Amino acid sequence: MKGTGFTYWQDGEFWLGHLDEFPDYLTQGASLEDLKAHLADLDSELRSPAP
Repeated sequence: MKGTGFTYWQDGEFWLGHLDEFPDYLTQGASLEDLKAHLADLDSELRSPAP
């Protein structure tokens, strides 16, 4: 995910965010670090070629 931009914010207990290139794919995490891990997984998933 290096070099990939993302937008995030805290909403109550959770951190929400999306990749700037894919704003329709919102994800959340229990902490900012957890959110970043989910965003990295999402980035890999969206960029991998379809089977």
